[in-house]
Amino acid sequence: MKPQPIQFKAIIKQHGSMNAAFVEFPFSTQELFNKKGQVKIKAIFDEKVEYRGSLAKMKSDCHMLGLTQEIRKQLGKTFGDEISVSLTEDLEERTVEIADDILTVFHENPEAKALFDKMSYTHRKEYIRWINEAKKPETRESRKVKMIHMILDGKKGV
Repeated sequence: MKPQPIQFKAIIKQHGSMNAAFVEFPFSTQELFNKKGQVKIKAIFDEKVEYRGSLAKMKSDCHMLGLTQEIRKQLGKTFGDEISVSLTEDLEERTVEIADDILTVFHENPEAKALFDKMSYTHRKEYIRWINEAKKPETRESRKVKMIHMILDGKKGV
């Protein structure tokens, strides 16, 4: 049975002076999800933009849900605007599609692959996105090599 989505309206708030936005989650994650810490969720903003992320407590009384610049652009909204949120707990395993040419680089560097596999979904996704966004083949090649070095140097993201 699919869980009922939790729906609420919230005002988009600015995080300090940064170009970072969030909405406050107006419910208890303890009561709803039996979790005090981070809760992985799937959300739909204004019934049109889908997002997979987490409710997180950021030294605050309530949990928060981040809104990326990309999401705000798609919604045509900014700080101070009201947004409708519909979310459910995300129980699916978060996997990252890795192209064959990237897998080949990992096969040649098993230590880097082991470190990559231990990273959070978000960090793995960022590395792969960075490589996939390369427009020229030579840029893609150099990014694959850089990624291996960065992972071996302990860098979590691009």
